[in-house]
Amino acid sequence: FRRAHTLTVLFILTCALGYVTLLEETPQDTAYNTKRGIVASILVFLCFGVTQAKDGPFSRPHPAYWRFWLCVSVVYELFLIFILFQTVQDGRQFMKYIDPHLGVPLPERDYGGNCLIYDPGNGTDPFHNIWDKLDGFVPAHFFGWYLKTLMIRDWWMCMIISVMFEFLEYSLEHQLPNFSECWWDHWIMDVILCNGLGIYCGMKTLSWLSLKTYKWQGLWNIPTYKGKMKRIVFQFTPYSWVKFEWKPASSLRRWLAVCGIIFVFLLAELNTFYLKFVLWMPPEHYLVLLRLVFFVNVGGVAMREIYDFMDDPKFHKKLGQQAWLVAAITATEFLIVVKYDPYTLTLSLPFYITQCWILGIILVLTWTAWRFFIRDITLRYKEIRRQKQEHRHEKDKCLSNGDGHSALLDEPNGNKLRERKL
Repeated sequence: FRRAHTLTVLFILTCALGYVTLLEETPQDTAYNTKRGIVASILVFLCFGVTQAKDGPFSRPHPAYWRFWLCVSVVYELFLIFILFQTVQDGRQFMKYIDPHLGVPLPERDYGGNCLIYDPGNGTDPFHNIWDKLDGFVPAHFFGWYLKTLMIRDWWMCMIISVMFEFLEYSLEHQLPNFSECWWDHWIMDVILCNGLGIYCGMKTLSWLSLKTYKWQGLWNIPTYKGKMKRIVFQFTPYSWVKFEWKPASSLRRWLAVCGIIFVFLLAELNTFYLKFVLWMPPEHYLVLLRLVFFVNVGGVAMREIYDFMDDPKFHKKLGQQAWLVAAITATEFLIVVKYDPYTLTLSLPFYITQCWILGIILVLTWTAWRFFIRDITLRYKEIRRQKQEHRHEKDKCLSNGDGHSALLDEPNGNKLRERKL
């Protein structure tokens, strides 16, 4: 039935597109016709995927919604592959076909400069530095980390990613000017206020979802209109709740998996800044916002698939399709950045930054070796030694009869006395 429904929808859509094409006179504009043909092809593929693609782990608000984003992931990955195989000039000019205002080099905004919270030299507005930093990216940081918390479902992992990204901004501000921010912009406005408040609200939402009763009832079986409206709203909440317990220190496999998740998250965050830098897109452009909306929808599915694969590898024998696509998209975006501007990426880090990263990597590797190799060997040796001591103590206890005579020597005498009595 589902396959027949798919073919019916595809047939109707194809007939509708063909009917529209036959009714109007085809313009003699090659670029316009090419764009229209590409859009029509994408629509047909999305229609096929929404009705025919494999279902993911989420079923609310509807499985077709998540199948749609899976197909969008395929389209976006194909678009990235196309951009990757163009020359730098052609790739940047190709963006003009999406928006004629693109394809023009744009200056990067520097958020550093005067870092005084209170500027006594400015008599009209001493706090002008703070107001200058309060732009549209402040609520974007908050909502972004609120949604990331709903995806990751772990407080400490969110905080690590948030703090690590600020260290990355410190390390790479010599490559991208807009990474240069004031210290209070990094730690007070970003980590504590925007990111921290978003993570806090996200954890409160997760707590409410974990305590919510998941007992679904058909819409038409609910007698009151208030109950029907409540049921419609709850359609956009999860069908059931799964608490994420990452437990990174429980095994080497989970530790490496969590480190990989953090690495991909940070790389995807960096790609946001580097892509708009190499493709000449202003930060407020709608394509940048659409990419973030895209990652919000596909990232939640990918995180659930990764957790299911880690938590129950016997049932989930392979990683989910959306998780593979997210990893491929992140890697392809990074390859585009490397190809389009290798000079910026190869700018050497300052010496003190290099020393800090080397020290951090050594500490992580040392802790990993201690936790999963040296500590286990030490605990195993102590356990074997304790068992040997207990065994020796029990043996000595059995050999002793309490008055210094051996129980083994008394045993034959006892047997002879019993034989005489018999």
